[in-house]
Amino acid sequence: MTLALRLLAALVALGAVLAAGASGAVAADGDDAWKALAQGGHVAVIRHGNAPPGYGGDPPGYRLGDCSTQRNLDDTGREQGRALGELFRQRGVRVDRVLASPFCRCVDTARLMAVGEVETTMALLPDVGPSPARFLQLKELVADWRGPGTLVLVTHALTVRPLAAFMPEQAETVVIKPAPGHPRGGTVVGRIPPPR
Repeated sequence: MTLALRLLAALVALGAVLAAGASGAVAADGDDAWKALAQGGHVAVIRHGNAPPGYGGDPPGYRLGDCSTQRNLDDTGREQGRALGELFRQRGVRVDRVLASPFCRCVDTARLMAVGEVETTMALLPDVGPSPARFLQLKELVADWRGPGTLVLVTHALTVRPLAAFMPEQAETVVIKPAPGHPRGGTVVGRIPPPR
């Protein structure tokens, strides 16, 4: 196994441990997260719905404009997208803007939520290499949001991690209160577990 593959495997394992360690807090702060979203002025950062094999990445040679070359939502992932949208409506969350990573699993999750027109942005892709250019764009998106409703960002676990300091489950929502000048663009209000 090459050094790069060993490092990637270690990062995936660490992310799984961190997510498992933080899962006890999900039930406690889910209510706070929903209340914040219903108030408006917050950012809902959602990891795309279930797209096997999880943290496995995309097949070699994938292309952004061609869904047949990517990891895609399965039936569970599509149902999670629809269920997320229904939960947003039931909880009275006003959505003012929806942005998604250009990968099909993110765009499809956002569209299935049916909470607004979906725009795509490269800022929701994880950074590759030493430059955090995409994270800086993402941090600015979060920090500058004022509402009055909610900004929904549908993205990847590796994009959420620098914002929230953990890797969320597929279809998990992280609610952030924007804060200009904050090193991550805002503070985590709470986590909403994936719809079951």
